[in-house]
Amino acid sequence: MTRIIKDPNCWLIQFDLESTDVAIGRWKTKRWSIVNLNFPKTEDECSDSQISLPLELFKDERTDYRFNLSSRDPHLFFIFEVEEDESLNPLQVTASQSNAASFMDGDYLVQSVPMPLTVQAWMEAFIGRHGELLEVRKKKRKGAGRSNGN
Repeated sequence: MTRIIKDPNCWLIQFDLESTDVAIGRWKTKRWSIVNLNFPKTEDECSDSQISLPLELFKDERTDYRFNLSSRDPHLFFIFEVEEDESLNPLQVTASQSNAASFMDGDYLVQSVPMPLTVQAWMEAFIGRHGELLEVRKKKRKGAGRSNGN
């Protein structure tokens, strides 16, 4: 079975997780970091020893992508579920800050890394192919929100 490495909507991202034991007061915990990012373009460039997650782009998140790309430092967001033994279960990677923020509201760990220029260019091409997503506001009906005089 051939897995998709890179196409116009999806790019496989590979990485390693590194943990450091840190003391916070009397408690010890682990601090996780993402290292050795790999953005393979072909099956030959893939590493079997690294964690692999697809970065998928969706048309309805184009506004979020544009917001991220227009920031001073665009980032990729990696979402993990924290297990009872403090190990991490990778769930997804996204370029949408609002998607990542929704996971932060739950009991998930969200790590961010600076977005490489090659990924920025790939995302710009996606937005160029599908156009900017314009948020259309609905017109209020006449008299809505006003006191009815009773």
